[in-house]
Amino acid sequence: MTTLPPPAPGAAPASRGPRTAAQSTDLTKFAWLSIAAAVATIALKTGAWSLTGSVGLLSDAAESTVNLVAAVVALIALKVAAKPATEQFLYGRAKAEYFSAAVEGAMIFVAAAVILVTAVERFVHPQPLENVGVGLLISVAASVLNGAVAMVLLRAGAKHRSITLKADGKHLMTDVWTSVGVVAGVGLVWLTGWERLDAVVAFAVGVNIIVTGIGLVSESIAGLLDKVLPDEDNAVITEILRRRTDGQVTFHGLQTREAGQQKFMNVHVLVPDEWTVKQGHDYIEDLEHELLGALPSLTVITHLEPISDPASYDDIPVAHIPIHEGTGHDSSRPPGTV
Repeated sequence: MTTLPPPAPGAAPASRGPRTAAQSTDLTKFAWLSIAAAVATIALKTGAWSLTGSVGLLSDAAESTVNLVAAVVALIALKVAAKPATEQFLYGRAKAEYFSAAVEGAMIFVAAAVILVTAVERFVHPQPLENVGVGLLISVAASVLNGAVAMVLLRAGAKHRSITLKADGKHLMTDVWTSVGVVAGVGLVWLTGWERLDAVVAFAVGVNIIVTGIGLVSESIAGLLDKVLPDEDNAVITEILRRRTDGQVTFHGLQTREAGQQKFMNVHVLVPDEWTVKQGHDYIEDLEHELLGALPSLTVITHLEPISDPASYDDIPVAHIPIHEGTGHDSSRPPGTV
């Protein structure tokens, strides 16, 4: 175990506050990119619709309008989430990103409703299409732009664990596939002369958008309700705790959660009764450094307890992550008890 400097005078090491990683990364540049792409695609797709009169292309343009609103909301959310912790918001404001995803999901539902109503009306009253070739070329150009920006957002969202960027990227990628379907449908209308197919394509777009919206809202709700960290992160944490479990020290009561880019964990550390406060403090310092080395965005909260005291086993949370499952080690009761 690495020996670390003693705590500052007045520190209370037995029950520690959070060991926090670096502040959230400012991701607003990606939101600006999304806004620029949305403005460009709206202009292109609206032009394609005005040239052709296709309700399918109109539905595609409507979805891009939702993209613009969502990108603006994302920009605001990312600015709020990037602010440092204050006396009022001690853990920062990372959860602001979940509100962005929820708003984007709600906007998707509104766009879908408009598209479905328009599609039904056009199916009942079909109209011929004009300038289809030029309109389709414009729509393809808009789709290529959306696809490129979507890939950038998805990669940034995965790298920085940003639900806002992932939601925006997924939405744009859905828009790309929607546009592919619309282009194919309008092309078939052009080739076959079956005008009602344009309305059928638009209706399918509306249904697809609803599915996307449901996914975004569900993910946002899960984040606001303190969803547990992903399995791969929990595996990293439990592996470190298992490796450190020996004849003297063990752990229980592990809980984890995520809030936007930030990850949180708390765990009870059970040490020999005869350890001094400094020994316990140094051990926890070393443990926290190792955890942060493996998961840099992790905030660690530990609670130090004497291993042989029965009271140390009365406060294990009902809902917790098993640390020693399958190892033959039992940390749910004092050593030597049955």
